[in-house]
Amino acid sequence: MSDRLKALVVGTGFGCRIQIPALLGAGFDVAGLVGQDAARTAERAQANGIAASFTDLGQAIDATGARVVVISSPPHAHAELSITAFARGCHVLCEKPFAADIAEARAMLAAAEKAGTVHMMGHEFRFEPLRATIAQAIAGGLIGEPRLANITILLPQLTSQQDDMPDWWFDPGEGGGWLGALGSHVVDQLRTWLGEFASVSASLSSVSATRGPADDSFTVRFRMRNGLEGVIQSSAGAWGPPLDVARVCGSEGTLWTENGEVRFAGRSGARTLEIASALALPPIPPIPPDPRHETPRWKGLVQVELAPYTVLCRTLKAAIEGRPPASPVRPATFADGVAAMQVMDAIRASAREGGALKAV
Repeated sequence: MSDRLKALVVGTGFGCRIQIPALLGAGFDVAGLVGQDAARTAERAQANGIAASFTDLGQAIDATGARVVVISSPPHAHAELSITAFARGCHVLCEKPFAADIAEARAMLAAAEKAGTVHMMGHEFRFEPLRATIAQAIAGGLIGEPRLANITILLPQLTSQQDDMPDWWFDPGEGGGWLGALGSHVVDQLRTWLGEFASVSASLSSVSATRGPADDSFTVRFRMRNGLEGVIQSSAGAWGPPLDVARVCGSEGTLWTENGEVRFAGRSGARTLEIASALALPPIPPIPPDPRHETPRWKGLVQVELAPYTVLCRTLKAAIEGRPPASPVRPATFADGVAAMQVMDAIRASAREGGALKAV
């Protein structure tokens, strides 16, 4: 193990569910687990086969000699943890939502640039083959000039799993809520496909959540700098079967996802786009014997999150080692985190003012 990059995982929820197996699957040595509660962190480190546990990141870096810090703490702690890691010369992979606000986001990017180390964000769904195929098709001009977009995601996540969620998820002060959990991914998805946001008009609401004041639903009308207009609507508190629809309409055609395929329709008719072999996801790496992997929530999420996160970790490792990445998909960096945080802050400001139009 001495010749493998040593990594620390900060966070015992998503950190254990996804980051530990993804890092191991990418060839890292996970040298320690960092959490808030000493006894609980030690128990979860043992359950995941991690030799050491800590409650202080600085002490963990000093004790293990880790060069990589992977963060999945509650979002309000991301800035302090990232800056601590950069100050010790570490490479950092930080989960989304990126920060509490744009001021923290800019401080994190400044610390990354000062350190001169690798910095990436946990937008693993950039590597999801359908999304990556749409990104490539739009960039290649398949639909001409993009002019309209719609994303609708309605999920029953909180109707059946609310009691399994951590308390911070329902606290806006700690970065909780559905906008941060899913909205940050959608903002990154649209930026990857279509460029930068120009303005938003938004609302945050709750459909079925009963714990805490954080939102479980959001609606955003947006305009991109290229003139495209669109709507995002999503809820984690909707009863019934899941609905996940993404469409981008352009001057020469429309792209959408349907039944695990990317579809295109234009003047010449409709067809299914081939998924390039370079975008294929790897098999899911071995799962540690953490008993939480036997719960329905973890079982469902692992199937969605772990394979693309493994590609993200492989990309991180290649960047640290100065090798070309295996995937053609560009990972999100802290610069992307700042850009996305500007959008998130504008959405929240609009919602506070009853949907007022806000420039990004």
